Amino acid sequence: MLPENITAVIARNERWTGDAASEPYEAGWAREALFFIRALKQPVGASPTGWIEISPDGMHWLREGTEFRMPSQKDAIAAARLTCFGNWLRVATQFEQGAECTVLVTVHLKA
Repeated sequence: MLPENITAVIARNERWTGDAASEPYEAGWAREALFFIRALKQPVGASPTGWIEISPDGMHWLREGTEFRMPSQKDAIAAARLTCFGNWLRVATQFEQGAECTVLVTVHLKA
């Protein structure tokens, strides 16, 4: 039997500044999650660290521990992998004042 998998777009052409996060995604059925974060335009300012957040209800969030550097060039891609998580997932980051990045964020899930 082939494993079930799905790809979902959770942020498309969004301009991230300041405190930024993707839409939450319910993924409790999956064993593995892989996030891709792509810069659709040339980022402005310093590229901050991004991280994965988990939630029991999709409203209250905490850092899961996985971190990555946000893309620093147009069409550059960052990735984050998870194998042990609860039900809700999202990507978050915090830009310095004046910095920004227009992103496409996808999550790839495998049962």
